[in-house]
Amino acid sequence: MNREDLIYKWLNHELNADELVAFKKLEDYHSLTKLNKATIGFKSPDYNTSEELQTVLKRIVSNKSKKKTWLPIAASIAAIFVVCFGFYYYTTTLDTTFSTLASQKQTVTLPDGSIAELNAMSELSFNEHSWNTNRNLKLDGEAFFKVVKGSKFEVKTNTGIVTVIGTQFNVKQRSGFFEVICYEGLVNVSYKAYDVNLPAGDRFLIRDGKLIATEKENQNHPSWIDNYSQFKSAPYRDVIAEFERQYDLKIELKSIDDSQLFTGSFTHDDIETALKSITLPLQLTYSKTNRTIILKRE
Repeated sequence: MNREDLIYKWLNHELNADELVAFKKLEDYHSLTKLNKATIGFKSPDYNTSEELQTVLKRIVSNKSKKKTWLPIAASIAAIFVVCFGFYYYTTTLDTTFSTLASQKQTVTLPDGSIAELNAMSELSFNEHSWNTNRNLKLDGEAFFKVVKGSKFEVKTNTGIVTVIGTQFNVKQRSGFFEVICYEGLVNVSYKAYDVNLPAGDRFLIRDGKLIATEKENQNHPSWIDNYSQFKSAPYRDVIAEFERQYDLKIELKSIDDSQLFTGSFTHDDIETALKSITLPLQLTYSKTNRTIILKRE
């Protein structure tokens, strides 16, 4: 039996032997009995001692009950606060991420109106909540950016960092490959010991850890925006890797040197035409089995 029920039965003289033992074990048993004795013999007109004693005791019970009741309520409120704060912290620190699959492209409008266009098999992430003061992005793959003027705009890759104020540029970061092309404005590229400013038309290219000299870029945006890939003296393995990304298939080379250089292009929306574009210049033949294409010498 709980404490309140014991007190009520004691007040009404209804306790049995076992309940009396339990009542005497209450922590405020002595206070209750003293209060009861203090009221014995006190009489005054229109004053019922027993009723007043019962009223006082009921208030004691009520007050203690309220205190006990507020403890779980306060604990619940604290728990809710912790959960809400944790949820707020989690959502405000969580990055927004966009990713593309093979043969897929996506245009992303950033919080300030800047545009990022993702090439196939690329991932871009940033924190939307801190964007006004921190225009930082993480890129894995390839993306073309049109940046509105504002605070520093920084694109971080596993290979290097690109920093701008307001400009248009393309960043491509793949295995053993890092390329930045500036199409408008000025771009700063940080790669290991290199810290280079690229004006419009300049390119920064690292292949297999080496800086490669390149020609001026005459286009105003990368070729893949127009659904074709273009190469200038690129190792054939880079051409094959891009072909696989754009068409979501696997290419096997039979007795072909994948380090030989290739200059040319292939379209992204016609696989037969694309295959001819990457095989005829090197006098190669191809055959298809399901999602695998085999290239070999004629």
